[in-house]
Amino acid sequence: MTVIKSLLVFILAGLCEIGGGYLVWLWLKEGKPLWFGILGGVILALYGVVATFQPTGFGRVYATYGGIFIVMALIWAWQVDGFRPDKYDLIGAAIALIGVCIIYYAPRP
Repeated sequence: MTVIKSLLVFILAGLCEIGGGYLVWLWLKEGKPLWFGILGGVILALYGVVATFQPTGFGRVYATYGGIFIVMALIWAWQVDGFRPDKYDLIGAAIALIGVCIIYYAPRP
């Protein structure tokens, strides 16, 4: 159950970072109203809070989040922006995800 809970926290943190960043992007790059940027900033701040719900120390959490973020960013781009990941995107994301799962979930003494 601990693994499932931590994965859910990583996913929520990822949604906050990607979603918040996307709103800021829309505001600055695509001329959306200021409130997009403000809301994006608030959501980005929530990302910092959500990440603290992980039981492990800062370094390992953020290292692991980096790999999960890669996968989530590709999914976001595919579903929201119409970007179609190619086989190299998928291979790279799989390698990153396997690596961070080893970092975070490997049994330690």
